[in-house]
Amino acid sequence: MQHLTAAEYWENQSSEALNPFDEKINQTVLSIIHQVKKHGDQAVQSFTEQFDGVKINQLSVTRKEFTEARESVSTSFVTALTEAAKNIASFHEKQLEKSWFDTSEPGKIIGQKITPLQKVGIYIPGGKAAYPSSVLMNVIPAKIAGVKHIYLTTPPQLDGRINPYVLVAAEITGVETIYKMGGAQSIAALAYGTETVKKVQKITGPGNAFVAHAKKWVYGDVAIDMIAGPSEICVVADETARADFVAADLLSQAEHDEAARAICITTSNQQADSIQQELLRQSKKLTRKKIINQSLNDQGKIIVVDSLRAAFDIVNDIAPEHLELMIDQPMEHLGYIHNAGAIFLGHYAPEALGDYVAGPNHTLPTNGTAAFASPLGVYDFMKKSSVIYYDKAALLKTADPIIELANIEQLTAHAQSVQIRKEEN
Repeated sequence: MQHLTAAEYWENQSSEALNPFDEKINQTVLSIIHQVKKHGDQAVQSFTEQFDGVKINQLSVTRKEFTEARESVSTSFVTALTEAAKNIASFHEKQLEKSWFDTSEPGKIIGQKITPLQKVGIYIPGGKAAYPSSVLMNVIPAKIAGVKHIYLTTPPQLDGRINPYVLVAAEITGVETIYKMGGAQSIAALAYGTETVKKVQKITGPGNAFVAHAKKWVYGDVAIDMIAGPSEICVVADETARADFVAADLLSQAEHDEAARAICITTSNQQADSIQQELLRQSKKLTRKKIINQSLNDQGKIIVVDSLRAAFDIVNDIAPEHLELMIDQPMEHLGYIHNAGAIFLGHYAPEALGDYVAGPNHTLPTNGTAAFASPLGVYDFMKKSSVIYYDKAALLKTADPIIELANIEQLTAHAQSVQIRKEEN
């Protein structure tokens, strides 16, 4: 894990930007999209056999497979999932927007109509691990928004089945249609439709580099939530932080992927050394230590700063997906944080809490996009329409300003559309 001073961070930060797009992947993904658009189910099945090593005769999950999945998981898993779903629903219900109308001026009605999307596709990864929690985080906000048709897609296992934990999560949230497909081919199928797969209006959910590139290319034909990069965490630790806590939380993100970024910013050289020792000690005991070691070696950083204000400047530059403030009185410093996907305050709010049961969404902006983007929410599954009504008197009252502005912009037909009403007999 690389050790840096604040000065060294700022000196090198211009070269730290990650390019999420790879030209070779781009070409592969564009070819996949073209084939799926042209050949539909046959192309999806062919790519599934090529990339996942599985021959799929039927893309849709059957009711029997749902039943078998429920019978194969433990009661404790269902209990944990149900508790998480309750908390996630409680949090996201507070995001629900309503239509509004202003009738305060005579002869005028202006307002905003909120309408849920009708068809949404949700991608759930199935590569290095299964993610039933991601089912909850994507489906529950869509349900609260009022989306009528939710189609979930996830890569099949080598036995041709979908991971049972993912299926049970889908069943708990009320999703009935699941497709056995992953990668760029699934994004293309959702975007353009096939004989089996329904065309959707928006695609959400995290995925690997091929999924991210595919979402980029289909954007415009459908909406997407974001183009997610590797997972990342930044922990700000002062002298009150426990080194073993900090190390454990850094490791929790490093285990996601070799390209995951785990960064610690601390005000103490002694703390930096203790955290490094804990990283070495704890990583030896973890099942995904090979992934962790590569992540820490390639992307990990411990940055030592002179003050918390200096730490917050670096945080806002990084704009991390997950930010932990493991400092004294973290609430008092919250106002200094401008760019972060999710902010965890104190020594007993590990990032894993947000991943599973706290309630806020764990689908978060990555790769610096937290500087301008937000976590997935109910608002991502709704759209807004402006509503305007004027009676004749109200229009005539404001006709001259409209005509003046239209003529200034040389849009004379605009001006005429108002003038003709002004001159009505």
